[in-house]
Amino acid sequence: MYAHNVPIRLARALAAPRFAAGVVVTLALLSAACSNDSASRIIAPPSLVSNSQSAAPSLGAALSFAVLSAAPGGAGAVTCTNTPPPTTIIGDVGSSGGPASVVNTTGCTISGAIIAPVSAGVIADFNRAYDALAGQSCDHFLTGTLANVTLTPGVYCFAAAATLTGTLTLNGGPTDTWLFKIGTSGTGALTGTNFNVVMSGGGDPCNVTWWVAEAATMTTSKFIGTILAGAGITVTSGGVGTFNGRALAKGAVTITGGTLTGCTGGSLGGTAKAKCNQGVGNGPEGCDPGNSNQGDTRRSNDERGGTPGNPGRKGGNGK
Repeated sequence: MYAHNVPIRLARALAAPRFAAGVVVTLALLSAACSNDSASRIIAPPSLVSNSQSAAPSLGAALSFAVLSAAPGGAGAVTCTNTPPPTTIIGDVGSSGGPASVVNTTGCTISGAIIAPVSAGVIADFNRAYDALAGQSCDHFLTGTLANVTLTPGVYCFAAAATLTGTLTLNGGPTDTWLFKIGTSGTGALTGTNFNVVMSGGGDPCNVTWWVAEAATMTTSKFIGTILAGAGITVTSGGVGTFNGRALAKGAVTITGGTLTGCTGGSLGGTAKAKCNQGVGNGPEGCDPGNSNQGDTRRSNDERGGTPGNPGRKGGNGK
């Protein structure tokens, strides 16, 4: 009478142990994944958890310019004047303005090309590099004139304006980079008077960068590095000054006396932040969560606190 139910009952009897075994295996895997014991933790493939840094910011098409006035709306202007000693610019000179926007007076020698107006790509790459440097995190905050100070490679910031004098020594190797950020609070100009920058340890002047929120002015200074200024740049040698680097600005650039030797390579310093893993449980990564917070900083996927197996954010995106 019940013979026709035997296959069904038998199938159920056999399935129960298999289901239980599956549950046990699943729980064991979950336990290992959440364990603080690295020997038992399940690690995602490297491609999913890599925090490797991407390339540092680059000048792109603006790289070749020793002097660049990238003022918006075609308002660029570069003036090279002759106040003894004669002025020499070694490298290309560019302006977002027309041909007449580059004023080269008698006694001023420009050894590179004069390009006015520069292409839209040059302006875009300059602005992209400027914005990328603005977003770099600071390793140290500085105050004072930097006279008789020696600094190793890193990212150094002034919250507001910087007024510099005396001798600054940069100690590092040929591939090391220094990034100085002036006005990280939003405003701040760079002013150097009798300010000398020297390299030790084989450092490359083209690996020194000065990001400035507003204008930059160098007077009777022996300056080293690439300036990216949010306003104009004025360099006056006073018969003793030199400039080894680049003068790149969102405003007008004026060079009076002395020699400006442009860089043909080098690095701007800093690094681009790696993207976040987006997974809960790996702890804070110091990464860029992109738009994953949907406009609410409380919902960032770069977790606040926590360690693998014990995430800092446990209650969903709102926590």
